[in-house]
Amino acid sequence: MRGRSKCMHCGHALSILDLVPLFSYLYLRGKCRYCRSRLSIQYPVVEVAAAMLAVLVYFQHQEPVQFALGLAVWMTLLFIVVYDLRHQIIPWSASGLLAVLSLVHVWTLGFDIWSLAAGPILAAPLLLLSLVSRGRWMGWGDGALQLGLGWLLGLTLGLTAFMLAFWAGAVVGVLLILFSKRVTMKSEVPFAPFLIFGAACAYFLHVDFFSSLTLFF
Repeated sequence: MRGRSKCMHCGHALSILDLVPLFSYLYLRGKCRYCRSRLSIQYPVVEVAAAMLAVLVYFQHQEPVQFALGLAVWMTLLFIVVYDLRHQIIPWSASGLLAVLSLVHVWTLGFDIWSLAAGPILAAPLLLLSLVSRGRWMGWGDGALQLGLGWLLGLTLGLTAFMLAFWAGAVVGVLLILFSKRVTMKSEVPFAPFLIFGAACAYFLHVDFFSSLTLFF
């Protein structure tokens, strides 16, 4: 996190021209300028995803403070997706930051007691699974992530996102088992990307399977 960015292969410090999002990757044809090692496709994919998220957040919130907070939330979620896919773990620092940002973001929009309770309510099932299985069925980080997502989305949107996450995870899991030789029934599949996929559908597309519950809360 400190000092100048360097090539992961040769260690050469990168110039400003090497760090222009997407364009540097295309101009250099996916290779390091200095050692010609191939660069991971992760870099342009993440850069495009970040740009798309910025546009989507702007469509949701044009007010500067809300836009900045919303963007910070989704950049944190993007980091969690990438980190969980690469390392199959969610840093507690990222989950904590998400929780704080989500609370502040929702506070600027106005919230009630049910918005505040949504985080613990939605996180409880995942934390219970982690406790019962000692982290084998569900990682502890997933429950912490769900806490922040619950505060961000509220109860009904959070429930919708939760359901979409399990559906998407089940479909992708079955497809991986059927068509990938490296994935079996015993393989661990990161769940955070599915939780965040469900959250994105609820947040940006306003998908809500439980909107009628708002009559009672």
